[in-house]
Amino acid sequence: MSRLLEMPAVPQKRQGSGMNRLDELNRILRKLQIDSPGIETSALISEDGLMIARADNMNMEETRVAGMAATLLNLGTRASMELSRGAVQEVIVRGENGYAVVLSAGRGTLLLAVTNEASKLGLIFFDMREAIRALQKVL
Repeated sequence: MSRLLEMPAVPQKRQGSGMNRLDELNRILRKLQIDSPGIETSALISEDGLMIARADNMNMEETRVAGMAATLLNLGTRASMELSRGAVQEVIVRGENGYAVVLSAGRGTLLLAVTNEASKLGLIFFDMREAIRALQKVL
């Protein structure tokens, strides 16, 4: 079960906005994609591999994507510790058609962004960290 669902005492509706937490999380992910044109899709995933929220245009099997992203972060964390590099900051997979970037988003979650090959990673990281700050306020 997703840890988001296990968190106590957080109201489902934001006062005055009429928007529930899932709607707010999805809005933040859509904004990330608008602010970073190179991002083709994004998702908020629990560290145990469950999809919490995603951008509307994810055309991949969400269960598989969530599991892979969680595994990537877990392996990156283990490798970073074994190599005495400290806490993992990000995990990046570069393919012919672009990147998959995974960042820890706090509270047992991670943020995945799938980008095209022309993406400027520095800007992607900046925008993802801004999105994480917004996501943490909702979580």
